[in-house]
Amino acid sequence: MTMNSVSSAMDQPAPDVPSDSMTSRDYYADSYAHFGIHEEMLKDNVRTGSYRAAILNNSHLFKGKTVLDVGCGTGILSMFAAKAGASLVVGVDMSNIIDQAQKIIEANGFKDTIVLVKGKLEEVQLPIAQFDIIISEWMGYFLLYESMLDTVLDARDRYLKPGGLIFPDNARLYIAAIEDQDYKEEKINFWDNVYGFDYSCIKDIALREPLVDTVELKAVVTDPCVIKHINLLTVKKEDLAFTAPFALTATRNDYIHAFLAWFDIFFECTHKKIQFSTGPHAPYTHWKQTVFYTPSTITINEGQKLVGNLSCAPNARNNRDLDISVSFKLNTEDEATKVDYKMCVILPYRCHDGPLCQMGIRR
Repeated sequence: MTMNSVSSAMDQPAPDVPSDSMTSRDYYADSYAHFGIHEEMLKDNVRTGSYRAAILNNSHLFKGKTVLDVGCGTGILSMFAAKAGASLVVGVDMSNIIDQAQKIIEANGFKDTIVLVKGKLEEVQLPIAQFDIIISEWMGYFLLYESMLDTVLDARDRYLKPGGLIFPDNARLYIAAIEDQDYKEEKINFWDNVYGFDYSCIKDIALREPLVDTVELKAVVTDPCVIKHINLLTVKKEDLAFTAPFALTATRNDYIHAFLAWFDIFFECTHKKIQFSTGPHAPYTHWKQTVFYTPSTITINEGQKLVGNLSCAPNARNNRDLDISVSFKLNTEDEATKVDYKMCVILPYRCHDGPLCQMGIRR
């Protein structure tokens, strides 16, 4: 889930209701207007602190420059840019949270530097034609799930000056394999016997729904492999549908119950380099990691390789959902196993990890 979403979870226009008087029906159509989501994003010190460091530690790149904040949310990135010396910052967001962002910006003395525009970036009229810098927190679970990268690329192609900068400008997506017997029993094999009844028809559905979770590093049993590198200055929308090979080398004798995916973010254009990871080896972020369970348990020995391909593409009916396929086999085997997964938006609901969630999150 991203804080600075240009569109709501259901991809509908924000209801024309003041943000301080919205009801649950309004939040259904505009879940990013709920302050609790922004609280979670702002309290993610890795996320917000990395953006602050990338901008404020490189103020020479912002001094006197024009900045476009794509999906400005509460305006935190816009205010970082203004504090770094930008001459004009334009923040765009279609959520009703922008009403509160305007008050925040005025309360912090930035009303003469920051201009907020409500609506879809593809449809609104901006006060200037080109910008020196684009900033955005566009990343979603599994990097691309429900992300707004398409909108950032539209902004790049329409509004970024030649030689302009994008913060961040690079991302890498990784995959590894994990041992996760206990939770797989709880989440997947639970359906074999539900109070004495056979619910196994649900097991296959549960298996194909990736989970967002914090996984301990000790569960990882292979070396990681990069499956996608995105350079935001050059990537095209069609590049976001991809098939990538992987080879995972076991670091010990163990069992494999799932694949694990995470991403790293880079501010390569900066003088003082900034990057952060959402992997199991790194400090907690709200993105956590994404778990893809395998149909059967794989026995692997130290040094042995698990090889395969991962395919990812936007769903044909809803391009904010992802269709993901993983085919895999041990390098000693002839026949590969293929599993199709679907990451899709479900209705927002309350859970113990935050006021509004849009997919299952385990602890």
